[in-house]
Amino acid sequence: MKEKRLIILGSTGSIGESTLRVVRCHSSSFKVVALAAQSNIEKLSLQIKEFSPKIVAVYNKDKAKELQKLFPDVKIVGGLDGVSEVASYKEADLCVSAISGTMGILPTFAAITAGHDIALANKEVLVSAGSLITSHAKKKGVKLLPIDSEQSAIFQCLEGSKTADVLKLILTASGGPFFNTSYEQMKKISIKEALNHPTWNMGAKNTIDSSTLMNKGLEVIEAYHLFDIPLSQIEVVVHPQSLIHSFVEFVDGSLLAQVAENQMVIPIQYAMTYPERKKGLVKPFDFRKFNKFEFFPPDDKKFTCLSLAYHAAKTGGSMPCFMNAANEILVERFLKGQISWLEIGKKLEKLLISHTIEDGLKLETLTLVDKQAREEAKLA
Repeated sequence: MKEKRLIILGSTGSIGESTLRVVRCHSSSFKVVALAAQSNIEKLSLQIKEFSPKIVAVYNKDKAKELQKLFPDVKIVGGLDGVSEVASYKEADLCVSAISGTMGILPTFAAITAGHDIALANKEVLVSAGSLITSHAKKKGVKLLPIDSEQSAIFQCLEGSKTADVLKLILTASGGPFFNTSYEQMKKISIKEALNHPTWNMGAKNTIDSSTLMNKGLEVIEAYHLFDIPLSQIEVVVHPQSLIHSFVEFVDGSLLAQVAENQMVIPIQYAMTYPERKKGLVKPFDFRKFNKFEFFPPDDKKFTCLSLAYHAAKTGGSMPCFMNAANEILVERFLKGQISWLEIGKKLEKLLISHTIEDGLKLETLTLVDKQAREEAKLA
């Protein structure tokens, strides 16, 4: 495998750190040329010392200035423009897009414009700007390689198949910590309980989205854009063990599934080494240890966010972008103790009902829609 030059957006987060684990394991196959983070310059400093990138961005401009004093010989840039400059750094082959939230849209677009293949961990990029991102990638001849475990599973199962051969894409969901919780008990869910995910170790926002099943709704929209499959052919099934990461059902009745331990380093490495495979960082799968596979339908009445995501996707236009941004703010408000867990879904539904849909979207329009959604969600 020829050495790949990497840009890592979100290098201090869990996906970024796992990406660097793969780099350490396969040091002859990868060269880190650019890094970007939001504000954690302590971790970023260690990464600069270890990997010697050519350019580094810090979204927080004050932190960028602090970092520049520590590394006067390294080009340090700040703000969203700085992150986009890192994303479009010319001497690169693959951009790992792992900045959470809609902040990742412009840098990902910039990386595509520069002709870099994208290893995409930020589902909100496709939720908010799916058609723009996919059409731009197609125009530039750029590959969109999914890092989400569910999308990676589908990507692998579809390898060599035609869209016409597919009957269904079936996304698996862990069910989160409240799958067996009654509606009455949900009225008293605490922040600590919502952050206690049974199988995955993620950031706070993604963990709360998992507890409401919004993360699965976002993945449905993401799959719709990634694989060009109608929404009516994309389903969700709850699989608490999180060992089967998704299925593809074909028109002949065959089902293909991708099975692996619930460790993000597996789909991350596959996206990084694609189309090749390399020895992994985890032990071989042990069916004697992992011998239980259960499946249940999601409860749409308890987990309304999943239904709202389907509704937003079917409605189209500005609705998915509006929904995603509003949800981000409502999750923030829950984490600050300002609203209850149930109110995330209830307030989001009211906001979607009142949204005036805009069609023919451009990046500039999406920025305005995103801002509007955040302002309304703060007051909801």
